[in-house]
Amino acid sequence: MDEQPWSRTRLRSNNELLLLEHLRSVGAASRAQLARDTGLSKPTVSSALAALEQGGLVREVGTIVPERGRSAVLYEPDPTAGYVLGVDIGRARLRIAVADLAGRIQARVDVPNEGSTADAVADAVAAATKRALAEAGVHADQVVHAAVGTPGVFDAESGRVRYAVNLPGWGRAGLVQQLRTQLGGPDLSIHNDANLAALGEYAFGAGRGSRLFVYVLVGTGLGMGVVAEGRLFTGAHGAAGEIGFLPLSLSAATDPAPTATGRRGTLEDAVAADAIVRTARELGLRDAPTAKDVFDAARAGDPRAQEAVAREGERLALVVAAVTAVLDPDLVVLGGGVGHSADLLLDPVRDALGRMTPLRPEVAPSTLGDDAVLLGAIASALREAQAAVFERHATSAG
Repeated sequence: MDEQPWSRTRLRSNNELLLLEHLRSVGAASRAQLARDTGLSKPTVSSALAALEQGGLVREVGTIVPERGRSAVLYEPDPTAGYVLGVDIGRARLRIAVADLAGRIQARVDVPNEGSTADAVADAVAAATKRALAEAGVHADQVVHAAVGTPGVFDAESGRVRYAVNLPGWGRAGLVQQLRTQLGGPDLSIHNDANLAALGEYAFGAGRGSRLFVYVLVGTGLGMGVVAEGRLFTGAHGAAGEIGFLPLSLSAATDPAPTATGRRGTLEDAVAADAIVRTARELGLRDAPTAKDVFDAARAGDPRAQEAVAREGERLALVVAAVTAVLDPDLVVLGGGVGHSADLLLDPVRDALGRMTPLRPEVAPSTLGDDAVLLGAIASALREAQAAVFERHATSAG
């Protein structure tokens, strides 16, 4: 095992990181409180806070006056030590947000995704990002990390996004580097959108406190994100959760019937939004061109739409049953465009689960809705940026 040699500089850096992480966890605190909580001596705390303040990582935020004794200065992490970008690239919309290091969103831009080519989509993301930065009053150089959510799986070795079937051309060579350049050059990471939605829901929504949490994203496609003990589980090649590729039957590979995705007999083609519309048409409901229209008709009492929704619930129950048998989650959250209608789907899903399997996790709707991927991108970017700003400080101080 490699061990880095002891040095006074390293010890000082470790003390500073300990205090900074503690402040991020508990909020504002005084020197005396930090000494009690961390076990460091008061002189050590004072010296470390002074270094962090000089480096722009912490700031005075006020004072506290105890019943007895002198007032004490309170310190907090300086949220302006850097900024992050969260980017959600969806088939229908592009969402971009700028946040400080406390996770507070400074500006946000949502625009329709009208790009018919990969280059057009990348250009639109760059334009929306520039607008968001201007509205936030943040220069591109102040952005420490940008996290981008997209359909598909990013292959770090080739630098390409694979399996993004709903974004034509999105897997071409050079696109990610083009996007990195257009965003102004911050460190950039590419993530599967369902993974980020899971992280967002875990950090800010229904998944908080869950030990093993699964987010099922149902929209134009079908995806899944898994958060175990607070961390995303992405698998050996980043493709964990690509449940849309699961075949519906052993004969799926030879099924001659074409599908919306170009694959035959996959779970995605049976569960995603287009499947709901197809089912409704098969039942005689022909004036509902989108899944939302089908759900609206079901709420209005149309029996054909209600039957289509019931069948969608049964298919989703199959997804939940399969995932539960493998992962044993304590919570499964339904999100994405179809997840907006969880009020209609939850009962059919739960009823069908009761018939399918003795394994029945809690099934709940997303509380973040359309913001899940974007907030997951912010959460992911913050983890990277908070580590990066301290590393930058430690390097310059050393």
